[in-house]
Amino acid sequence: MPLLVEMGWGGLILSPTTITWTDITDCTDVVSGVTVTRGASDELSETQPGTATLTLNNEDGRFTPGNSSSPYYPFVRRNAPIRISAVVIPQRTGSAPWPLAQLGDNFDGSRVDSTLWANLYGGAVQANGRARVPVSPTAGAGFQSGRDWKLTGSKVTARLVTVPGANGSSASIAGLYLHSTTNGTRLGWRYNAVTGVLYADNQVGFSDGAAVSMPYSPIDHRWLRIRESAGTTYFETSGDGFGWTVRRTLATPAWVGTQSLVVEMTASRTGGTGDFIEWDLLGAAVRPRFWGTVNEWPIEWEGLYSKVQITATDLFKRLNKLPNLRSMVGEEIIVGGPLVYYPLTEDSAATSAGDLSGTSAPALPTVQAGAAGSGTLALGSTEGPAETGEQVALFTPVSATAGKYLTADLGPQYQNLVGDYLAIEAWIQTTTANRVILGFHRPDLSYQLLMSLGSGGGLQFEMISDGFTTVITPSGSPLNLADGAWHHVAYDERSHTLRIDGTVVDSSLYVVSVHDMRVLHVGGYRGTRLWSGAIGHFALFTANSVSFGPSHATRYDAGMNGHAGETADTRMLRLAYYAGLSAITVWGSTHDPIASQGPGGSSVMARMREVETTESARLYAERDWYGLAYQSRDVRYNPNPDAETFTIDYADLEPGIGLADDDQKMVNIVDATRPNGATQRVTASQSVLAFGEYPQDLNILKTSDNSVLDAAYWLVSRFADPGVELRRVPIEAHTMPNYLDILDADISSYFTVYGLPPQAPAAEMRVTVEGYTETIKHNSHVIEFTTSNTGRDTVWILGDPDYSQLDQTTRLAY
Repeated sequence: MPLLVEMGWGGLILSPTTITWTDITDCTDVVSGVTVTRGASDELSETQPGTATLTLNNEDGRFTPGNSSSPYYPFVRRNAPIRISAVVIPQRTGSAPWPLAQLGDNFDGSRVDSTLWANLYGGAVQANGRARVPVSPTAGAGFQSGRDWKLTGSKVTARLVTVPGANGSSASIAGLYLHSTTNGTRLGWRYNAVTGVLYADNQVGFSDGAAVSMPYSPIDHRWLRIRESAGTTYFETSGDGFGWTVRRTLATPAWVGTQSLVVEMTASRTGGTGDFIEWDLLGAAVRPRFWGTVNEWPIEWEGLYSKVQITATDLFKRLNKLPNLRSMVGEEIIVGGPLVYYPLTEDSAATSAGDLSGTSAPALPTVQAGAAGSGTLALGSTEGPAETGEQVALFTPVSATAGKYLTADLGPQYQNLVGDYLAIEAWIQTTTANRVILGFHRPDLSYQLLMSLGSGGGLQFEMISDGFTTVITPSGSPLNLADGAWHHVAYDERSHTLRIDGTVVDSSLYVVSVHDMRVLHVGGYRGTRLWSGAIGHFALFTANSVSFGPSHATRYDAGMNGHAGETADTRMLRLAYYAGLSAITVWGSTHDPIASQGPGGSSVMARMREVETTESARLYAERDWYGLAYQSRDVRYNPNPDAETFTIDYADLEPGIGLADDDQKMVNIVDATRPNGATQRVTASQSVLAFGEYPQDLNILKTSDNSVLDAAYWLVSRFADPGVELRRVPIEAHTMPNYLDILDADISSYFTVYGLPPQAPAAEMRVTVEGYTETIKHNSHVIEFTTSNTGRDTVWILGDPDYSQLDQTTRLAY
């Protein structure tokens, strides 16, 4: 059965590498099958959220939410992680000795394949679709093949499903071995149940003094492989059978190239009580088809038969549900994991400022200094840093001692969260020197610390202890910050580094630790030296939190420029951080500078789409992990025929293929513009004359008018006359000899359909994959690819015989 369905019960979707997976393939209805849809309808459409639909047998209630008798309780719940893979078991061809890559067994059925396993001993059996080897104190046990296999240029792969326990034994060993003709000379994976250690062995005389060991992980070592290539032997592990990590390499032993090998899965123990080790999917080639989360668990009954038909959605679902972003400054502070974050952007009528850190820090109420009613403090009432698009707090005192400021005891919960050091940052604007930005003190006032401007407008720290005040002036900070401009101030107590406006002004600034001070004042200190001007985006971090996500060193650029000019791939990585993703896979090398997206108000997905459109790129959710992929436009440039994913004969296609030649994609007039730039028009006059006007507006985040013009030309040159194309290519892949190659096709892959009927414009046509819908059933895997014309992505190469043909392949690259 070409299918593997696994659930990550209780797993955290934002930490996919920590999920332990449970195989539920046996519960999956393979008659109705599993259907997966992903990608886009064409190259001008956005990729859509990928979905998977499947039906599970629920006769014992294991998939009923809230059922305490379920083995998966209480984790049968919405957003449970799910991954689906196609599994291809190899078939032997030719005569012995066979390459080890042809050794395949899924251990289904009730009887062991005696042609594969010439020696079954010690009570080893095939049970529940697995090879079960007893780990018994009375005798060894195992599955042993004939001497029929070759490792040279080949590999052996297996899924380690169940490992034995120590069970009171003094020694307990189980493993997968490749035996030479010399007793005790062998390669293998060995698991020590007493110590819980996995070894990669190259044994001579049953020992290996250089064996590589690792604590066994049921997540990282789920799959094991031994592979030989060009004189090197690799020991590799995998969590999903698709992506592999090399754990050991060695020069291939001489006997590997000259001898036929025996494959053995074996186990034994000394003393204690017996149990077993289980292996599955020997030799399987795994191709991930879907990674996402289950939307719901709808239970249905037909008499006493219960089933659940679930639909799961990929990462796009979560991204589409995220709230609108704040400004880039705000998002980068939040990503950094602050202890407290007071943006001070509330409505001007608000009388307190709230914390957005998520640590439940208290609000900062407005307090009066001096005569009642003197001075004002209006939150969210003055324009903040240029690219935030947010209004922040304006402090307008009557004098240094008459006006309003913010203060609160952050409480014991805050104090419990603080590490040994703090990092402090804030945005400030003023024309008045000798005022306090913020201050801290212990509840008993025994220690106090102020960050202020001195009489000349330079930043300083003031430490008050036992009635004595020590003024600490940064060595490299003669700047007058009371100049009416916005300034960003960030001090990292751990590294003793002070940054002003993104530049390090002092890297050896020692300020007495404030980690045990919890009473906070903003815009004044205990009724004195009241701030006159604006403050925004004040945050405190623990010493180690600022190392996560974009650091406070980049925040000045975020606030003043919105990171304008950074390349598209960097912007995508930044937006991924905002979404809480650890990474995004970037393909391609053409990444233009991107304009600011500083102000908030749109979702992270909308901003990613802006970058995608600007770059004529492709954004989609991965199918082998819970992540995103971003392809630059040059991924599709001039596809190399030698790098085609596969080729297929028209006669091997399923019904439904056909040609299209319409105006669905036609664009021959583009009006293009950018932020603060010119509006420019590109026209394909011959197309307009022949077909009429097909206009389109293009609003993109370029940083120059020339780049806008290039983007408009690229669009028109490709779609002024789109040409004839195949838009749907259905294939019964399971029956194809190049099944694995077909499964490797993904978004932006290309393949050729040849042997087209004589009515076609050419005998063969190359197409690019935009998306697909597939249905996986028992002994069936139908994939209908949604495709476009690969020729639309050709670009000019001077002197190239294929890509310099006048009026055919002279499109300039963009």
